[in-house]
Amino acid sequence: MKAKNPDKHQSRTLRIIGGKWRGRKVRFPNNSVIRPTGDRIRETLFNWLMFNLTGARCLDLYAGSGALGLEALSRGAAAVTFVETDATIAETLGATLIELASDEGNVVNQNAADFLRTTDDAYDLIFLDPPFDSAELPAAVEVIHRRNLARGFVYVESASNDMRLPEGWSIHRQKKAGDVYYCLVDLRDAASV
Repeated sequence: MKAKNPDKHQSRTLRIIGGKWRGRKVRFPNNSVIRPTGDRIRETLFNWLMFNLTGARCLDLYAGSGALGLEALSRGAAAVTFVETDATIAETLGATLIELASDEGNVVNQNAADFLRTTDDAYDLIFLDPPFDSAELPAAVEVIHRRNLARGFVYVESASNDMRLPEGWSIHRQKKAGDVYYCLVDLRDAASV
């Protein structure tokens, strides 16, 4: 009789699609809150960012599976801070970084709003992909703007494209895939004004 894999129904996998870990599969908990950014959307996003990733300091604010931050590390980002409120999900993400032998990733088990209020760091690229049923996105954008936490790009993924952006924020690129609206805000010119 074949032994059952105890993790089979407790985890899911995603594939890193580019860079040094291209093709590697990583596990994340089978939790309904986690909705990883799909391969096609990630490919488009990282094509938009291809000349701006090397050496970038990134923040994956609603990390979940870590798909966006791991893809950034794989493609040459210098550092990624993964913020995840769920302790089990954060622990799994930390284990993934160990498995990938990455010292460039740092997992913070904290609520996103608390992290934004207390961090003293500014980032070259911030990934904002909160749970679609939450109302956290506008507040996160406002805090990032008010505290000048973004000095390069902000990626926003949401269920609609009716989000109001702060003054000085303009959409560099945007697309829609199914029920997902996503855009890239370029703040480099705004930061130099």
